[in-house]
Amino acid sequence: MVAPQLGENIGTAARAMANFGLRDLRLVNPRDGWPNEKARAAASGANHVVDAARVFGSVREAVADLWFVYATTARAREVAKPVVGPHDAALHLRALADGGARSGILFGPERTGLNNEDISRADEIVTFPVDPAFSSLNIAQSVLLVGYEWRLSGLAAGEVGLPFAVDRQPAPKADLYRLFDHLEAALDTAGFFRPPEKRTHMVEALRAMLQRAQFSEQEVRTLRGVVAALEGRATRPRPGETNGS
Repeated sequence: MVAPQLGENIGTAARAMANFGLRDLRLVNPRDGWPNEKARAAASGANHVVDAARVFGSVREAVADLWFVYATTARAREVAKPVVGPHDAALHLRALADGGARSGILFGPERTGLNNEDISRADEIVTFPVDPAFSSLNIAQSVLLVGYEWRLSGLAAGEVGLPFAVDRQPAPKADLYRLFDHLEAALDTAGFFRPPEKRTHMVEALRAMLQRAQFSEQEVRTLRGVVAALEGRATRPRPGETNGS
């Protein structure tokens, strides 16, 4: 982060980094000095990033040990450099990291962004597909977008990287067929299938609707309880029961 003005912005950027597994925060001439208690408060627990942050006197010093550097900007600059989006940038950074190369991303001051001198220290520019009519992004938002793409780039193909998943297996066909029998018997009693000659088609349509839902075992039991309640039964059907008999 080059010449960040507010400690709160440093803290929220550190929080965004921690969300996606990034830890190496480098500050170039923070306006309000360092350490900064406002940054710690805004980090909301990302203290490991804040505590490990390093301060440098220039961009040159901050990136001296890196092999590749991106500069972030949303505005056209006079410096001619390749321009990529955050997705491609993250893939490139991931490939570099896998090969043992250290890399980084420069973020500019909140009010002005990176200047041409700062950008000249970078290899390429990364920019976001924002609306040209309002391209200004909060620095923490920029860090969050890059961090998100970085995290995705390290996931296996098809992996979503969510911290939890619902273990929901469809009910066995035997349970589903008993639901069919129970529901169809109740609908027969209620006189639902009218005219009688359309019963076969209506039953097939109902079964198709129910199968598309891929109900779990618990959901099938719940639906059978619903049907039983509509039948006016005092208890839910026991396993193997199909109707009120």
